[in-house]
Amino acid sequence: MDTRVLIAGAGPTGLTLAIELARRDVAVRIIDKAETFFAGSRGDGLQPRTLEVFEDLGVLDAVLAAGAAPVPMQIHLGGEVVGERMMFDLVEPTPDKPYPTGWFLGQSQTEGILRDRLAEFAVHVELDTALTGFEQDADGVTARLSTGETVRAEYLVGADGGKSFVRKALGIAFEGSTDESIRMLLGDVHAEGLDRAYGHWFATPEDPMSGMMFSPLPGTPWFQFGAPLGEGELDAETALPAVQARLDALGGGTVELSDLAWSTVWRPNVRLAARFRDGRVFLAGDAAHVHPPTGGQGLNTGVQDGYNLGWKLADGSPELLDSYEAERRTNAARVLGISTELMQKYVDGDEDAHQRGEDFQQLDISYRGGPLSPAGTGALRPGDRAPDAPLADANGKRVRLFELFAGPHATELVFGDGPTTGYRILPAGSVATGADLVDDGGYAYAAYEAEDGRRVLIRPDGYVWSVA
Repeated sequence: MDTRVLIAGAGPTGLTLAIELARRDVAVRIIDKAETFFAGSRGDGLQPRTLEVFEDLGVLDAVLAAGAAPVPMQIHLGGEVVGERMMFDLVEPTPDKPYPTGWFLGQSQTEGILRDRLAEFAVHVELDTALTGFEQDADGVTARLSTGETVRAEYLVGADGGKSFVRKALGIAFEGSTDESIRMLLGDVHAEGLDRAYGHWFATPEDPMSGMMFSPLPGTPWFQFGAPLGEGELDAETALPAVQARLDALGGGTVELSDLAWSTVWRPNVRLAARFRDGRVFLAGDAAHVHPPTGGQGLNTGVQDGYNLGWKLADGSPELLDSYEAERRTNAARVLGISTELMQKYVDGDEDAHQRGEDFQQLDISYRGGPLSPAGTGALRPGDRAPDAPLADANGKRVRLFELFAGPHATELVFGDGPTTGYRILPAGSVATGADLVDDGGYAYAAYEAEDGRRVLIRPDGYVWSVA
């Protein structure tokens, strides 16, 4: 084999997968047909579960430093500010949920941080390198590249976007619909005169729910803008003068737009691949599911595809590889339903369209009932996200459960008395000896519904594998 895994597509999904493999010393190559790296916002909302994944990947500090917390949205009606509202409720961290609120960072910046992390493992994205064909057999995949090279790999992963060459070559149906009656104008632009401490919604008093939104992009001079288009403007102009004219008509004439980085007319192309796997070839991210931009779910779901698939490819056992589609396709279908419902609220002018609840955070993703998750009882069951909690060692040094989980390994927790081959956690108020850890404040026992002797095995991707 020339490499163990070949990844087609170097967006957030492919980069997450590549890091997962590289940190396990799995040989991986990642290619992309683009000549240059993407520059723009697109997916700019990072959900709480993605922040937890990024902590494990070793990129969270860089993401937090480059991005920003949600800001209030100022409501402009007829050129006057009439109020403000929060798209997200700002929630205080808890011991089991350290990052309860989303974070904003442009997609190109997120990709840059992930590329830098991947480079620490001496793996680099190969630009201007397209996948032009492939065949698979019982032992591997033979891939042909636009450079003329032929690559032999054990596995091929198509993380190559909604128009995925890999998916089409496999003949996998991309089930769903394209609604030609609904379109949105999207892009990034400079907006002189807008306060970057806020997002901004411009509309007329006569139609306050049909307008234009501007969100500041942290670390850049741009705002991302979005505007639902009416039935009579499905072929709206995307050039700067047309975008400025639209804003002027909504009372935003004091704001001067310039330096349009990119813009497009988006239409709802909401689809889910019929299968996420064909033999030694897998689909992940937008190649497997495409989402409306509403709700900020697409990038996050793709990152978690890569996070789920990475440790399973590294292991290579049939049981784990078979579980990828069962776990991730079920969740992709659920998330598609949530984001599509929110998109309809925008179209209908529902005032709740600007609100985001817990179902958008992806902290409630569970693989209960899946092939790796035997049946269980209680609030915490196999397949659930493993909670965080503070601990202390014999010297009083603090450590978190997430720190124990971090890295390419499974983790066994043993609560209280009993033999252990993993980490033993003693109740609050105990005295730790040796490698034992004390539950700092009783949060671990509570989060895991633990009694002395309970054993919990945590998967390498931070989900509960078994509870005994």
